[in-house]
Amino acid sequence: MLSIRKAQSVELTIISELAHAIWHPTYASILSKDQIEFMLEDMYSLKALKEKLDAGRMFYLAYEGAKAVGYIALTALSEQSVLRIESLYLLPETQGKGFGKQLIDFAAEKAFDEKLAVLELNVNRGNKAQLFYKKQGFIIVREVDIPYHGYVLDDYVMQKSL
Repeated sequence: MLSIRKAQSVELTIISELAHAIWHPTYASILSKDQIEFMLEDMYSLKALKEKLDAGRMFYLAYEGAKAVGYIALTALSEQSVLRIESLYLLPETQGKGFGKQLIDFAAEKAFDEKLAVLELNVNRGNKAQLFYKKQGFIIVREVDIPYHGYVLDDYVMQKSL
């Protein structure tokens, strides 16, 4: 069983460590090693995580027993009635246990609490996670190519109505 709790500022190190453990196996076949390293530093350094937390992003850690196995980050866009899933990652060895679905359900509960009608996320067009999101009821609403420090993030924007 997965337990999910709000991450405190002092726990950002855990999120950074998880990101480093998860990103390489997740993106090695999609992105260059240089891009993975750059993005990890840009998005998951303690400084970057603290800035996101201070700007209102909500981070939650997922635990299997006493072990942190993943995280989800959420941002409410109340004016659009959208709760954005900014990140949802689990250690590779825990995938297939239903934890991803539990994190999606958790996000849906948070959206309901905030009276938001839609969950939204971006997923790399080459990432097999898009198939998982489709099984969870998300649909592709558009393709985007986002310039990112000399790289291009080629994503699907996916949404799920609640």
